[in-house]
Amino acid sequence: MKKNRPLHLEIQRHRKSPIGVIRSSYREDGRVKHRVYGRLTGLTLDRLEIIQAAFRGDVALEGTAGTIKIKGSKEYGASAALLALARELGLPRMLYSRMEPWVRDALAMIVGRVVFAGSKLALSHQWRSSALWELCGVEGSVDVNQHCYAAMDRLLERQKAVERALAARHLGNGRLVLYDITSSYFEGRYEQSDIVLFGYNRDGKRGHEQMVVALVTNEDGCPVGVEVFPGNTQDASTVPAKIEQIQREYGVRELIFVGDRGMVTRANAEKVGGTAGLNLISALTHRQIVELLERKVIQLGLFDDRRVVEVTDPGDTTRRYELCRNPESARRETAARRRLLDVTREELDTIAASRRKADPERLGGRVGRVLERYKMGKFVEWRVVEGRLEWHFLEDKIETESMLDGCYIIVTDASPETLDSGEVVAAYKSLRHVETAFRNLRTVRLEMRPVYHKTDDRIRAHVFICMLAYYLQWHMRRRLSPLFDADGAGGKREWTFANVIERLKAIRWNNVVCGKTTFRQISEPEDDQQRILDLLEVKL
Repeated sequence: MKKNRPLHLEIQRHRKSPIGVIRSSYREDGRVKHRVYGRLTGLTLDRLEIIQAAFRGDVALEGTAGTIKIKGSKEYGASAALLALARELGLPRMLYSRMEPWVRDALAMIVGRVVFAGSKLALSHQWRSSALWELCGVEGSVDVNQHCYAAMDRLLERQKAVERALAARHLGNGRLVLYDITSSYFEGRYEQSDIVLFGYNRDGKRGHEQMVVALVTNEDGCPVGVEVFPGNTQDASTVPAKIEQIQREYGVRELIFVGDRGMVTRANAEKVGGTAGLNLISALTHRQIVELLERKVIQLGLFDDRRVVEVTDPGDTTRRYELCRNPESARRETAARRRLLDVTREELDTIAASRRKADPERLGGRVGRVLERYKMGKFVEWRVVEGRLEWHFLEDKIETESMLDGCYIIVTDASPETLDSGEVVAAYKSLRHVETAFRNLRTVRLEMRPVYHKTDDRIRAHVFICMLAYYLQWHMRRRLSPLFDADGAGGKREWTFANVIERLKAIRWNNVVCGKTTFRQISEPEDDQQRILDLLEVKL
């Protein structure tokens, strides 16, 4: 590992006028190498020698013409490292074949989303405190309309081309394609938008309009495509068109499409069934599992904690069922049902214990509200007799239901030669990568919401920028895995992604004033900062 020595000044006397070269030396692979930070010109040899002595710490220059001052300091390390990573990944070429100004502006917004998040206006004001915009070719103040909004419009025009390039790199024929949907709610008025509508809100934010965001990734969770739908879009309704898009626009003719039970419904499976080059992996709903039990296709005794049991549907031999059971999930589901049954019993007993006779319709309304609130109606039998409630639990149904706790079935039409049982289960479980992506996009780091844009195209462009920022973050996490894997636990844990960014931001770009000469100096990375840069395989 290379280790820089302190900065020193080398005086070159062979020229007509002496020049001071500010540099540091380090040893790499047994050889001494140098890094140059700037040159001092226009000074006499005497002054250069004084400055040289000051670098060595031999003299103090306070009060003299050669006083060294730092006048202005900007964040440099995080922006420079992410821009270097983006170039190494070929992201600028994906955005456009030529490095036009709007491409550099788009890169600034993508990197800025990882380093700073916040609004585009706030990012435009970062030019005073960060070298990001200057590294992207914007000198001085940043105009949010020119450097952000205009660049967003151009970027949106290129979205399909960029996604095709990402798919060509990270997807391939016969590979898994993961697909999932989330929602993101809005605050305020969006009268110019056809996207921001009321719908099923996964955030539990009642009374808020929303948009629906769909994400396509490879089997490792690397994002390759994103789409924004109106807030009232049903999850399953997007699947057939998305499969067609992947095959036609992305050029992936053969794929194994993985979606959860809310995506790959029975209707969707029938609709896309027979599509050349397509296989599906999903999971059955609780109702579908019960149907298989009733048809005697499966038995409860086949579910095992330690192994996957495969059953073929006699009515459709292309459908393979992978029977699994998770004991931890079983304990959670049993405990949750027990709590709901307890509160249901308490409230129904309160209603039944009332001394006053009540109207049957009124009494039935009270019972209905309790059963609706706790979703325990299928386990309760009740009636109103002479104005009083009589009820009891259906213990046989409760017992039958509890036997299915922790049980789940993954279904596929892929042949055993394509994927064996273990690979099918692993493929479905890989959907957790998409959940991780959504968590990072929405709240953890990239802050897709709140959305400050009011028009649909700008909203779509904003979401696309967030996806490309996650693309960078995904690659960073992969390269930094040795750092995270070797970290401690609990109170000894040091490294998070946020901490990595902060340590890189601590590498500063300083304006150094020495007499009448001003030059820029990048602070030397400390050992932990250098390790991060080495793992990222970038140089500042």
